[in-house]
Amino acid sequence: MKPLDAKHSNSVVGEPSFPLSNRLIRALWNITWLLLASWTPPPLNPWRRFLLRLFGAKIASTARIYGSAKIWFPPHLTMGEHSVLAWGALCYSQAPIVLEDFVVVSQRAHLCAGTHDIDDPNFQLITKPILLKRKAWVAADTFIGPGVTVGEGAVIGARAVVFKDVDAWSVFVGNPAKFVKMRKCHP
Repeated sequence: MKPLDAKHSNSVVGEPSFPLSNRLIRALWNITWLLLASWTPPPLNPWRRFLLRLFGAKIASTARIYGSAKIWFPPHLTMGEHSVLAWGALCYSQAPIVLEDFVVVSQRAHLCAGTHDIDDPNFQLITKPILLKRKAWVAADTFIGPGVTVGEGAVIGARAVVFKDVDAWSVFVGNPAKFVKMRKCHP
């Protein structure tokens, strides 16, 4: 779902950036997750997968989502086999966010698929998808920005900030994230 045109929605003064239908779905989702999932222990993954699917997420049967993870808009979330959204992870899915098979998003990592055009007087919201390819690891407290693709097997070190695509089997750390080496285990 695309954001509203800021020229007409007047988001610069706090008006909504998304249509009413989107806001209603998100409100119902937030209440559902709060009451039925956020407090659940780790073994109740099947229940949390069920709730996410009920709200339109595409979740593999072996994916793991911790109850304290926050998903902004489930229809924009896809999780492959054995992928993980750890405790406290923030999935700000204003645009599609895809975790391919065996992707790990560690505790308190933030996947942010939205930003604003700072040169637009109306502060237009811009959304861009995030893709985390197979076997990527996004470590604790990492920030992944809009439009980023993290390549297969890449590692983003703890507390790194990523705004550009990351090559397969590479290791990036820091703020802004910088390449430090290639992984030895890559094919």
